[in-house]
Amino acid sequence: MNTVLDISRVSKRFGDNLANDDISLSLKEGEIIALLGENGAGKTTLMSILFGHYVPDSGRIIIHGRELPPGKPREAIRAGVGMVHQHFSLAPNLTVLENIMTGTQKLWALRSKTNAARERLLAIADRFGLKVDPDARLGDLSVGEQQRVELLKALFNDARILILDEPTAVLTNIEAERLFSTLKEMARQGLSLIFISHKLDEVMAAADRIVVLRGGKMVAERLQFETSKAELAELMVGHRVSRPVREPSTPGALVLKGVGITAKVAGVDRLKSINFQLSEGEVLGIIGVSGNGQAPLAALLSGLLSRTAGDLMLFGKNVGNLDVGEVVAADIGRIPEDRNNEGVIGEMAIWENVVLERLSAFSRGGMVDRKAGMTFAREIIDAFDVRGGAPRSRTRLLSGGNMQKLILGRNLQQRPRILVAAQPARGLDEGAVAAVHARILEARRQGTAVLLISEDLDEVIALADRIQAIVGGRLSPPVDAGDIDARRLGLMMAGDWSETPTEATHAP
Repeated sequence: MNTVLDISRVSKRFGDNLANDDISLSLKEGEIIALLGENGAGKTTLMSILFGHYVPDSGRIIIHGRELPPGKPREAIRAGVGMVHQHFSLAPNLTVLENIMTGTQKLWALRSKTNAARERLLAIADRFGLKVDPDARLGDLSVGEQQRVELLKALFNDARILILDEPTAVLTNIEAERLFSTLKEMARQGLSLIFISHKLDEVMAAADRIVVLRGGKMVAERLQFETSKAELAELMVGHRVSRPVREPSTPGALVLKGVGITAKVAGVDRLKSINFQLSEGEVLGIIGVSGNGQAPLAALLSGLLSRTAGDLMLFGKNVGNLDVGEVVAADIGRIPEDRNNEGVIGEMAIWENVVLERLSAFSRGGMVDRKAGMTFAREIIDAFDVRGGAPRSRTRLLSGGNMQKLILGRNLQQRPRILVAAQPARGLDEGAVAAVHARILEARRQGTAVLLISEDLDEVIALADRIQAIVGGRLSPPVDAGDIDARRLGLMMAGDWSETPTEATHAP
C-alpha cells in the first residue's frame, strides 16, 4: 500500500502544557488507524494540526509527498483531508444539500449549481451506502443521520484522508455499528482513515493499526491482531486498569418518587405517565436508546422542564414544578448529557464554572469570594485528576473528558443528597471511566441517591442496584440488577417487557 500521509516530528505547546511531543506517524492508502489515549493525551491537538486548525511549534505534515502549509484548513481540504468533528459543524436550519454546498461554492453560484450538486451528492451517497434525503432539514434528522451528512460533506470535497474525532460519542450502538460498516467500505474503496476513540471494543473491531498517545507522546503502535483490550488499556494510562465493583448495600430513606408523571416538549408528550422511586444510598439506572425520553427526564429533575401531570415527592413532600434555584437549594447535583452547552461556559475560567451553580456559598457581602472559589477549584482539579488546566484557565481549553471530570467534581466534592447523572462516562478513556464509576459508587456508599441515565449496558449493570428501561417516553417496571443480564436488558430497551422479573422496590 502507498503511504498517503506522513506526520513528522510534530510538537505543540499551549503555555506550560506540552500537548504533542515529537510525534511521527504514517498512514497508508486504504488503512484505518485508531488513535487511542487518555483524555488530554494530545489526540485532538494532533489531528487539528493535520487539518490546519493549529500551527505546530515544530515538525511537518506531508501528504502524497508534498508538505502541507501549516495552519491553513483550506489547503488541507485541497490536499484531500476531511475532518468530522465530535461536535458537528452543520446548520440545523438548512437542508442537507444546503449544508453540503455551503463553503464549497461561491454564494452567487449556489442556485445555478444546485442540480449538479444534488446529482453528485446522491452518487456519493449510493457509492458508500450513506442513504440521505437532500431536501431534509438537518434539525429534523437523528444524530446518526447528521453524522452521515458530515461524512458526505467531507466526501463531497473529494476527501481521500478522513479524520473522525470520537465518531461514536453520541451514537447508539446500532448507529455505531452502521458507521463502522461504512468506514470499512470506504477503506476498501481506497480511502484512508484515522479515528479518535476511547472505546476499546470498537477500536479492536474496526482498526487495522492502533497508535497510543500518553502525555503528549506516542508510546506504542500495534497491529490490531497482535494486541488486546487489556494491553491497550494499560498502554493508555501507564498501569493496569480495573473497573470498581458495586458492593451489596441496604438503601436508606425514600428521597424521590414520581407517580404518573407526564411532560411535554414542543407540545408533544415525551414522558408518558412514568413511575419511579429512589432511596438514599442506591443507584437507579435508566437505560434506553437515545431519544426515548432520557433528556426530558433529566431536564425535569434539573428544574428545566415542567410536568403536565403526575406527582413528584421530594424528601417525603409533594412538590410542584421545580425551578433551577429550588433544585440547587434541595441539594440535587446534576451531570448533564451535553457538557459543552449545559455543563460549563467555555469562555469562563475553571474556578468560575465550579462556583457558578452555588454562588451564595462563595459570596461575601454580595461579592464573589475569588480566593474561596480558586481553592475549591484546586481541590477538584487535584481530587478528580482534571488535567490540562489551572483554576484561572479558560474551561474550553480542557479536553472533553477532563471537562466531564470537572463537572463531576463540582457536584460530588460537596456530596449532594441526590445526583442526576446523564451519560456520566460518555467520551471518557478507560482509566477515566473507572475513576468516574468509583466516584459514583463512593457517593452511593456515603448515602447519595443516584439516578443514572445511560445508554451503556455494561455501565448500568455495573453501577445500578435497580434498573428501568425507557422506551417511547414510558418506563418499564424496575428490576433488580442482580436478576438481569445484557440480553434481557437489550430486549427491555427494545420495548419487550414480557420477561421482566417481579418488580423490585427498595422503598422502606
